[in-house]
Amino acid sequence: MRAARRRMPDEVRGAAVRAVIFLALTLVSLVFTALASFAHSWVLTPALMVTGVGVFAIAYCMLDILISRQIASQRRRGPGRDSPIAQSRDSRPTQPDLRTGRGQG
Repeated sequence: MRAARRRMPDEVRGAAVRAVIFLALTLVSLVFTALASFAHSWVLTPALMVTGVGVFAIAYCMLDILISRQIASQRRRGPGRDSPIAQSRDSRPTQPDLRTGRGQG
């Protein structure tokens, strides 16, 4: 039996869909560029430019996914809760004070 997975937030899902669409268009333009290169066609220069723009668009989409995931996780945590870093600092065991021989906490 598969474990139930949480649904991705809408903004993360939208960013992932945009990334897949740009990836597909960039791969199509890459194939077109390769065929234009084999044919020694004049279309090679515009095709290379479109492929380069597609690569930058994919990088932008990946950043969009990362940022929207971070925003969604902060929204899910809520405004009154600490950040995960602060929680990990609080969960460390207290170390004894060498001067007094007692714990700090």
